[in-house]
Amino acid sequence: MARSLNKVMLIGNLGRDPELKATASGTQVTTFTLATNRRYKDKSGEFQEETQWHNIVAWGNQAEFIASYMKKGSRVYVEGRLTHRSWDDKDGQKHYMTEVVLEHFVPLDAPPEGARTGARREPVPPPPEPPEAIGSADGEDVPF
Repeated sequence: MARSLNKVMLIGNLGRDPELKATASGTQVTTFTLATNRRYKDKSGEFQEETQWHNIVAWGNQAEFIASYMKKGSRVYVEGRLTHRSWDDKDGQKHYMTEVVLEHFVPLDAPPEGARTGARREPVPPPPEPPEAIGSADGEDVPF
């Protein structure tokens, strides 16, 4: 059993077009921001809307797919793990960033009309027949 859990699940819209880069070893990495909104009533009963911005990092094939097919405003479900990193800028100032390292994602927008999604639409086979019952109902032929 796991002793800890680091899982983030978000549904939101891309705040900017994904930015695709490659590491020195050639691994593809894409970064983008994701906006999530929360609507609530304040103390006076007025509805308020709050937007949270999340930094998302995707690697490998997911990075390439996202950079090719997603754009600013695209609605997406992302699932990943939370990470923190820090760095010093050229003036020696320390900076911190919290990111979600993408593990799974699902585009939630409908594909453009006429677009090929690559998914096959084959009929689902019927479920298999249930196995024959073992023994008789009175328990005489039960093998245990």
